[in-house]
Amino acid sequence: MFDYSLVHWTAFLSAAVLLNLSPGPDMAFILGQTARGGTRSGFAAMFGIWTGAFGHVVMAATGLSVILATSAIAFSFVKWAGAAYLIWLGINALRSDGASFMAEDARRDTSFLSIYRQGTLVGLLNPKVAIFFLAFLPQFVVEGAGPVPAQLFLHGFLIIAVAGLVEPPLVLAGGKLVSRLRGNQRIGLWMERTLGTVLVTLGIGLALENR
Repeated sequence: MFDYSLVHWTAFLSAAVLLNLSPGPDMAFILGQTARGGTRSGFAAMFGIWTGAFGHVVMAATGLSVILATSAIAFSFVKWAGAAYLIWLGINALRSDGASFMAEDARRDTSFLSIYRQGTLVGLLNPKVAIFFLAFLPQFVVEGAGPVPAQLFLHGFLIIAVAGLVEPPLVLAGGKLVSRLRGNQRIGLWMERTLGTVLVTLGIGLALENR
């Protein structure tokens, strides 16, 4: 079971690394929360995004993603919910006065669990991710290597595992940079505005997406 060649693993892991490095709502949310609240907030966002991604892996392995891929109503519902959520997060950032960037204690105003839940929703409420997994993972299914659902789950889980190697260093580096800049409200205001603009843009982009 799960008997794959070296060529198979090389191709899959290379693709997984590139996927995790590519920009998108997930990476924008992680880096944005790191910029806003430092390393602690960045890791909370990262774990939330991973949880959302794991949900998509489970759906792909069990065939539930097919519903999003084939049902216009289901796709539209999830798409609009995700777009509205991203835009809402972006507007909140745009309305900030940058004060949350001023003091070390301010970072505790938004709890780890709150940011984690936000990250989970950002990850789950993106139908393009579900459809991507449905299209991407089957390419690495090998006949005779094991049950298809198990192979889909394995490769999906490994994409998240690769994220565990790629994303933490980015959060740590971002956290160090933020700690050096902390205390300047003008920089804080600029970062909040940038984060808000990115999230609203991503939300609008998601709303305009077609299957």
